[in-house]
Amino acid sequence: MSEEILKKYPELAIEGSATVKQRLDICNDAVTRMAVEASQACIKNWGRPMSDITHLVYVSSSEARLPGGDLYLAKGLGLGPETQRVMLYFMGCSGGVSGLRVAKDIAENNPGSRVLLATSETTIIGYKPPSAARPYDLVGVALFGDGAGAMIIGSDPISGNERPLFELHTAIQHFLPDTEKTIDGRLTEEGISFKLARELPQIIEDNIEGFCKKLIKFVGFPDKDYNKMFWAVHPGGPAILNRIEKRLELSPEKLNASRRALMDYGNASSNTIVYVLEYMLEESLMIKKENGDNEWGLILAFGPGITFEGILARNLTV
Repeated sequence: MSEEILKKYPELAIEGSATVKQRLDICNDAVTRMAVEASQACIKNWGRPMSDITHLVYVSSSEARLPGGDLYLAKGLGLGPETQRVMLYFMGCSGGVSGLRVAKDIAENNPGSRVLLATSETTIIGYKPPSAARPYDLVGVALFGDGAGAMIIGSDPISGNERPLFELHTAIQHFLPDTEKTIDGRLTEEGISFKLARELPQIIEDNIEGFCKKLIKFVGFPDKDYNKMFWAVHPGGPAILNRIEKRLELSPEKLNASRRALMDYGNASSNTIVYVLEYMLEESLMIKKENGDNEWGLILAFGPGITFEGILARNLTV
């Protein structure tokens, strides 16, 4: 939210106003612009032409329209009309890893394909004017952030033209029965209203180890070798990171990338895992020099459901 927006839409500062139309007018345009910018930067770093992108996976919980933002992103980038598109709406904080899982499946089942995964979020859709009756809203304002991210996913990289960063080995999803009200979001006349139950960090702590064991069994890691792996965890908030660190007995530096992303960008919903992986790549060389571990690791996120998303991955830069 900004002064400029409030001057243009003063009704957003009035408690109880029916402002979903105004919010969507702002958000639909904003998330597309941010996604275009992030995607252009990603494609530039990739080094191959835009025309080599065969598929687009777009993730957002900050817009609602028909056709969806995937079409407007494809148009904004100048992708060809034959580009195959997938739109993931309202996946919340697990959306970035959900998008990675979907992009991985597309790439593995379409030889030669190159999938652009883009995420884009803004908090305006859920903004509420300050109220003494809702002091907890201040926590949300401090915790959540706006932004966009992008990655290219493919199989069989072209030697000399492409430099793969991570190998996505195995992806799984799991929802916890009877927890659908723990993260509750509804689109109303006032925008999106979110409610997070206080027990969310505890529920994640209670279930994280069993979920991780399902993933690491694919490469035969012994139980409790967690500190020999890297951990790219969506930072839903400090309490969630602290609980995971405690339950898995992780060394403090294992969640450095997650804590840095949270400090610099806040919880930017589906985008945040992109920032975590970027920071992890920055730290990879130093980590390699220190102990030689961290080739294999987990990419994790938690969202409405409660849904756990996880990918067993190999860091190809170490």
